[in-house]
Order: sequence, then C-alpha cells, then structure tokens
Amino acid sequence: MSKKLVLAEKPSVGKDIARVLKCSKKGAGYLEGNDYVVTWALGHLVGLADPESYDDKYKTWSMETLPMLPKEMKLVVLKESSKQYHCVKELLKRKDITEVIIATDAGREGELVARWALNKAHCQKPLKRLWISSVTDKAILEGFRHLKPGSSYDALYKAAICRAEGDWLVGLNVTRALTCKYNAQLSAGRVQSAALYMVVKREEEIKNFVPKPYYTLTAKCQGFQLTYESKDQKRLFDEKLADSILKSAEGKPAKVSSVTSLLKKQYAPMLYDLTELQRDGNKFFGFSPKETLSIMQRLYENYKLLTYPRTDSRYLSEDIVPTSKDRLKSIAIGPYRSFAAEILNKGIKAHKGFVDNSKVSDHHAIIPTEESVNLSSLNHDERKIYDLVIKRFLSVMMPPCEYQAVKIEADIGGNLFTAKGRHVLAKGWKALYDKEWDEDENESDDKQDLPACKQGELIKVHQVIKNRLMTKPPARFTEATLLSAMEKPHLYVTVDKEAAKTLGETGGIGTVATRADIIEKLYNMYYIEKSGKEILPTSKGRQLIDLVPKDLKSPLLTAKWEMELEQISKGKSSPDAFLSKIRKYTEDLVKDVKASGDKYVHDNLSGKRCPNCQKFMLEVKGKHGVMYVCQDRSCGYKEAVSRFTNTRCPNCHKRLEQRGEGEGAVYICITCTFRQKVSAYNKQYRNSSEKLGKKDVGKYLKKIQKENEETGNFAFAEAFGKLNEAKDKK
Repeated sequence: MSKKLVLAEKPSVGKDIARVLKCSKKGAGYLEGNDYVVTWALGHLVGLADPESYDDKYKTWSMETLPMLPKEMKLVVLKESSKQYHCVKELLKRKDITEVIIATDAGREGELVARWALNKAHCQKPLKRLWISSVTDKAILEGFRHLKPGSSYDALYKAAICRAEGDWLVGLNVTRALTCKYNAQLSAGRVQSAALYMVVKREEEIKNFVPKPYYTLTAKCQGFQLTYESKDQKRLFDEKLADSILKSAEGKPAKVSSVTSLLKKQYAPMLYDLTELQRDGNKFFGFSPKETLSIMQRLYENYKLLTYPRTDSRYLSEDIVPTSKDRLKSIAIGPYRSFAAEILNKGIKAHKGFVDNSKVSDHHAIIPTEESVNLSSLNHDERKIYDLVIKRFLSVMMPPCEYQAVKIEADIGGNLFTAKGRHVLAKGWKALYDKEWDEDENESDDKQDLPACKQGELIKVHQVIKNRLMTKPPARFTEATLLSAMEKPHLYVTVDKEAAKTLGETGGIGTVATRADIIEKLYNMYYIEKSGKEILPTSKGRQLIDLVPKDLKSPLLTAKWEMELEQISKGKSSPDAFLSKIRKYTEDLVKDVKASGDKYVHDNLSGKRCPNCQKFMLEVKGKHGVMYVCQDRSCGYKEAVSRFTNTRCPNCHKRLEQRGEGEGAVYICITCTFRQKVSAYNKQYRNSSEKLGKKDVGKYLKKIQKENEETGNFAFAEAFGKLNEAKDKK
C-alpha cells in the first residue's frame, strides 16, 4: 500500500499535522498512519558547506586565498541535526513512499529548508506543496484538500538559493578580508552593515548637532491658552522679534477673528505584520524583536491562537473575510467579549482599510485563528502580545473615533494667536483602549477644552509669556525605531528619488523574518550597545563602518537584491545572471579591502591579560553586561566582568550592575557612587521575614515557569496540581 511522506519544518507542527491526518504510530523521528507518514526538520537540516570543504588552503585565513569563489556550491548535512536528516533520508528511500508533501513554513526560507534536504537525499519522487497560514485543525485539513504541485514553487526555491549563495559569497569573503587585513574579529554583510551604518550615522548627527535657541509665545486665558503663529510657524529664532511681539501683545485682549469646527473621523491603525508587532512589543513592553518573535511563534505553533508570524502584509485577502465570524466567536471571552459581540450583531463590514488582495503576497496580516482560547493558559508575556493582536483585529472592524476639532484664531495687539481643541463625540474603536499610550502619537490637534465663543468676541488675556527653548538633536535609535529604519531606510539616509522608490517597493533591508536576528548579531559582535532603551554604536562598530566598502553599507544594495530575488521568485528573472553578477561584485569588494590604507585601533583595551595568550583583553559592553574578550581572534577567550540586573539602586533608583560571584559579589551603580556587597544589600533591603507582595510572587512564579519550560521539568506545576486536588477533596 502506497503512502505519502509529509515533511514539516519543526516537530511541533509535524505532530499537529500527524494528529489531523490520524498518524499515531510512533517511529524514530516520525509518525505513521494508514495513508501518511509525517516527519519533520529541525529548522535547516542541510546548509552550504564551509570554505574548508572546497580546498585545504581555506583552512588558514589569509588575504592570498581571497576571494573564495567555488564553481559550484556544495551542500552538507548540518552536524547538530544530522540524526534527523538521516531519519528523513531513510523515509524517502522507502518503496511504499510514492509522493512527498512539503509542509515547511510557507515562504522563501521554508521552501529552502525542504528542498535542500530533498536535494541532498537525491529524492526524485513527485512533490506536492502544503501552503497554510495557521496550524489549526481546520486550516490543515483545508490545506490538504487544496495541495499544489511542487513545481509551482520551483521559482521560489531558485530565489532562495540565490539569496543563500549570494550572502555566502559576499559575507564570508568580506568578513575574512576585513579580519585578515586588520587582525581583529570583524564581520560584514549586506544587511547588518546597512543597519549598523544607520546607527553610526545617527550618532554622528547627534555628536555634530549644534543646538539653537528659539522662542514661543503663549497667551494665558481663563481655562485655556493661545499660541503665537506666524506663517504656520510657532518657533521664533529671532529674540528681538519675539520681544517686539511680546511687547505689542502685553496688556491687550484677544479679539476672536475666526472659530472653525470640523467633524473628524480617525480610523483604526492597520492590522499587524511582524515588524509592526515587534515595534509595539519593544515600545510598550521593552521586548527585543527576537523576544516578540519567539512569543509569536509559541502563540502560532504551540497554542495555535494566532496566524503565521513571519508576514510583511498588513491586510487580509477577500477569501479570509468569511472566516472572520468564527475568529470573532473564538475570542469573544473576557475583556474582548462585548466588542466581539457588538461586531457580530452589527455584521462584519469589510473595507479597503484591512481587506485588499493586491497587498497580500504569501501571507496575510497576523490575526487570531478560529481556535478557542483559555487566557489563563498564557503566561504574562504571551498575554501581552496576544492582547495587542486581538485588539488590533477587533479595532479594524469597529467604527472610527469621531470628534469635533475646534480651532480659534485671535488677534492680540495685531499678532495672530491660535488655540486648538477637540471634543470626542463617539469613541468608536478607541473604546478598546483605555491607556494613554494607545493614542495616536501623530495626532496634531491639541486636547485642551475650548470655551464657546464667537467671531469679534473679546477674551481677557491674563499674561503673555515668552518661552526660551533649544532645538534638540535627532533621537538615538531604540530597537523599535531601528526596526522602522530597516523597514523604511530611505526616510533615515539620504538617497535620490529613484533609490527611495526602490527601497519603498522592496520593504527596506532584511525581511520580517531576519531583522530581529540582525539586531541580535550586532549586539553579539559588540558593534552596538544599549544605554537604557537607546542603542549606541561601539568604537568597534564605528571603525567597522569606516573600513567596510562604501557600497556594502548602503541600504540600496540589499533593496536591489530583494527586488531581483522577487523577480526570480516569479520566474521573471534569471538566477544564473544574478549569481554571476554577485561573483563579480564579491571580487570588487575584496579588492577594495586589500587596497585600503585604513587602520583599526583597539581603543577599549583593559589592563587585564588573557590567561591563554597573555595579550591584553578588550572590555566590551554586551546586551546583558560587561565582558573581557581576548583581542586575538584566534584565541577566542572571554569572561564575564559584570551583568546588568533588575535590582534598583536605593539612592538614584537606577538598575545596578553585579560584579563577581558568590561571597565576593558586589552591586555597583554606574550612575551614582553606591557600592555594596550583594549579601549585605539583601540583608538590608530584602528582609526575608517581610511578607512578599503580589508582584514579588508573580515574578517568582514567572521565573520558575521559564526555568521549567527551558529544562522540561514540570515538577513544580505537578506539586501545585496535587495541592489543588487536596483542596478540592476538602
């Protein structure tokens, strides 16, 4: 009897598919049923070979062996997942397996995961493709009823190969060239270099910024204030002019010259794609992009409550609209019940604000599935991200917020002063949100309550004030704003109109799936560091940008790549022509590095020597603390110096650093002069006899839960279960 082999990307998804397909017989790395055998990858099972695999001369890093341009790229089984690869390979060899169904993530990288494994195993069996955006039972069954021929995705596979081989050629060659040239652990790539460049450029703008004084004039009236305006500008850079206007306005009443009142509507923001969700996760909760993606993956794979996370679309296709009713019913619980019920009662009205086929490519926006939810099963962080997505989904189907925008223009001593206010008539979708941060930051209307007045009316002015202010430099990047910059780099770097158009059309640098990893890599390579929420370039990062070839740090390069890869994925462009161009480009980049006369200087040398090679170590500030790292890249020794904690300084309430371990551990505040042994601090400020607050208990339980998830030890949860059973019996 013939069977079909289903290849999923991860065990959790594979097991869900197996359950739906009634494959319950367990094997080593697979599940089997009457008609299907379901197995899985562990991410990539196969990857591009390291340079050493092509020639022994590449085992030694040297400028003489560059550029490395293999005629044909080799695939190798990845060591960490070789056991599962061989399981998949043996299943492919089975005579009863007559067809393979690719069920990896529906996207370019997911296609590569499956095709590389099949290619390495020399699989020639017919291929079908499962393409779904959620892993609920309903979505899986529907997907299997509409399988597509594997050949329909051949062009997507070719685009994925081009991306992988292109990054290998450029990234490894430039990294080796820079490292050998300057004898420092340096790496560069088309996306990470462009992202780092924006951080470095912003820091230079801040450093070179010269603040200028400017002046504003406000007229204080009973219960509200008017602001001076001149040709739509409130700022006055000429102090003499400001003084002159102040003098002419002092002691004069405000004569109302016009009162305008407009009914305005504010519609809900668009649905979430991954980048927007990562931005809000960082902005509201301080989650790194990587943390938000990890939480989303759990909500998608483990809980099956949200749809595919790695999407760059903020719209739904028309075929999803009929499923909205079931999705609303699934979330009609707790704080969402009344809003979902109201939408269901009034009927779902799909409009171009969230439904547009032309703006959905591989996957639609992130929305809830039809799976029913138990909110108590989600941990604190999962609940936060789930809440963001659900509120955004509900809000696009709710009425707009309606308000009366009022503007008063008045003459004070021959000068124009204005006041803006608003009166909310109907909250609409904003009824979902009861916190200040949910307000649209870009709203220009002032929130003050304005009195009812008529044209020609005189209003008493109590005082006219001149305010002296200073212009501010651009803000440093946070992880949220760096994601925005990677998505729309043409708004952050100077490019011509044609380049800006290209960047806009391709969605910026990197993809929704890779941006979080790129930011993490910049931290791990010590190119950037955090100060509070702000991102700063390190000395190493600044120097690298000076050393990297100019073309490689331009966001336009990766935008052009993505545009060409998109054409290849649609079968409209040649993959061979693309790779030929990349090989020539790689040669030029290596030549640039070889010809450079620049120098690299370690300006963060510590006074401590490496215990292995005796060279002075570098003091680097990572994401989680300070480390000593050997300056010799071939040595690789590193050790922790201090780590950032959530413990607060009793003097200035800033976060403390912990230096040392055990009895010698010390808390240090880098803001003030506080310094105290950890044991003494705990004794003084954490008296164990004091009753723990609800917040402390919550933090402890969250910590235990995280440890259990990481270790697979659920004894703590079992103990609580037994305790609850005992209570029930009583």
